[in-house]
Amino acid sequence: MNIKDNFSEIAGNYAAWRPEYPEELFIYLASLSAQHDKALDCGTGNGQAAKQLTRHYKEVYATDISTAQLQHAVAMPNIYYSISPAEKTVFPDNFFDMLCATQAAHWFDLEIFYREAERILKPNGVLALVGYGLIEINGNIDKLIKALYTDILGTYWDKERKFIDDHYRSLPFPYKEITAPSLQINCEWNLPQLVGYLNTWSALGHYKKANQKDPLTEMFPALQKIWGGNEILRSVRFPIMAKIAVL
Repeated sequence: MNIKDNFSEIAGNYAAWRPEYPEELFIYLASLSAQHDKALDCGTGNGQAAKQLTRHYKEVYATDISTAQLQHAVAMPNIYYSISPAEKTVFPDNFFDMLCATQAAHWFDLEIFYREAERILKPNGVLALVGYGLIEINGNIDKLIKALYTDILGTYWDKERKFIDDHYRSLPFPYKEITAPSLQINCEWNLPQLVGYLNTWSALGHYKKANQKDPLTEMFPALQKIWGGNEILRSVRFPIMAKIAVL
């Protein structure tokens, strides 16, 4: 089992700049649960999804392979964090009503993970693999970001990124899939917030290590000119993708 950890070194930035999912997503996922006692968030990162799950489940457990990420995770009395790969947990059989993974499942060894999910979910438990795609703002800004994403960083993305690029359509999922409602993340960001987010891209970290320079710094003047000023707020969107089943 090959476990990748691309985010421990930037755990602080990840906690500060990654967008949060809309509450509508978790309302929908919770509506699929027969019971609302225990939920598990695998690959929790800084606990964004775990925090939102607390509104719908009495107890939320959250695991990650990164100690650094969990050190930045939101603390709440009914969230229980632990270090663990998603593929091998310490939880009892038939323990959870919900198991979700947000912007994480494409990193898992899915064959092993699915066996574990079947073991720890209760009968009729919900399995939800959720992610979000490339940021969308407007034509000119999107063109510049796409050039960074594809032309500059293209070969520096891990192979698993392909699942995000095709909106999880090719992500193996051996269950009867439930069609989720069309949702997106909506934010109002200024330019420093955008730059903070872009600095969490794993491919950017790979590029900087390999080339000892930062392409985002080099393109910043052009981005700043198009944006129109650091404090100007712009609408930012991320399309949400999901693979959902009741097991």
